[in-house]
Amino acid sequence: MTVTIRILSPSEHCLSRSDVDPDALRILARLQRMGFIAYLCGGAVRDLLLGRTPKDFDVVTDARPGQIKKRFANVFIIGRRFRLCHVHFPGGKIIEVATFRRDLSAEEQAAPPGKIPPELLYGTPRDDAFRRDVAINALYYDARTGEVIDYAGGLEDLALKRVRIIGDPAARFAEDAVRIWRVVRYAARLGFDIEEETARAIPVFAPLLGKCSGARLYEELNKELVEKTRPVVDALRAHGLLRHIIGSFGEDYESDDALFERLRALLEAKDRLQKEGVVWSREEAYALFFWPWAESFFAGKDGDIRAVLEKAFESAGLQAVFPRKVRTDVAHILTLVSQIMNVLRTGRPRWSLRRQALFESAVRIYGVIEDGRPPEPGAFPEKLFGRPRPSSGEPEPRPEGKRRPRRRRRRKPHPPKAE
Repeated sequence: MTVTIRILSPSEHCLSRSDVDPDALRILARLQRMGFIAYLCGGAVRDLLLGRTPKDFDVVTDARPGQIKKRFANVFIIGRRFRLCHVHFPGGKIIEVATFRRDLSAEEQAAPPGKIPPELLYGTPRDDAFRRDVAINALYYDARTGEVIDYAGGLEDLALKRVRIIGDPAARFAEDAVRIWRVVRYAARLGFDIEEETARAIPVFAPLLGKCSGARLYEELNKELVEKTRPVVDALRAHGLLRHIIGSFGEDYESDDALFERLRALLEAKDRLQKEGVVWSREEAYALFFWPWAESFFAGKDGDIRAVLEKAFESAGLQAVFPRKVRTDVAHILTLVSQIMNVLRTGRPRWSLRRQALFESAVRIYGVIEDGRPPEPGAFPEKLFGRPRPSSGEPEPRPEGKRRPRRRRRRKPHPPKAE
């Protein structure tokens, strides 16, 4: 492939050193002082050029992991096939530092970890650019010179507001079908179009998504929960990808417009509250995602849906996607939500609900379903049970007019008298 490297001088772009995280600048400066090549890369460069605030700052260099670890304190090396360095800073901040690497062939990707010598995994900046998924993520920023370096045409794609896979879309999607998901995600979150050749290949290779490992699908699903979820789910449905990701659940969301509109409303509320600073646990986010399906299945019923949801996961082939604990907790939350609704419908309090481990999560989910936001602390139990929630040390009140029958104590029989 003929490569025309495009380099923008500081006067030709809007990216400034002041926009970059100071700790990332320190890492770049130290590596460059020691004679290594070091760039800011990926989504951070893309977002800064678009005038957005990056979620994180990643560094790429020709220094090997062992060399990086010797030059920085608080460095942890992670990864089995390809080792990455996580540099830890106060406050929980982590900056990832990776070594330039090349794209692996299909045979190399299938090889077990450790089979390929590490030195064969590394590459040049050009190799590193062309092994990335989309061109807008193959941009590099040299903090020392202020230049933006483009190997794969990412600057043109930014100007045209399009997402384009690097290389032949058919070959890249056949190698790794998760790239289809990422292309759709970037386009949805950035408001970009998908380049024509890339878009034509998506429906052809979409079924391969269902053959990806459960761990990878679960990892990608978790990414959708971090930022805006609703636009990405809209795009996944538009491209017919939900059925390949979450099986029969996705088929129902794609075929039933009313069901999907219910899901969209919940995801819209989640995104809005998340922007306001509300933090969702992973199980709560998944409970919101699966509630429309559970609601349609159990409409008007008061039952434990855990067993049914487990069976639905099994029939959808998702047992390998979602860890057992996540499946169990999500099913428990959905069960509690349905029981809360039944209490409010019948007017018969069930004080035992508040002792459930995930009761608070179920209350938050119920609040979003009914009112668009979680209730204020302490307000919901009063609404649910008709009186303020007792403190942990107080006995639970009993309904008036009903008194538990007193249990008579059985006396021990006297031993027979000795004659």
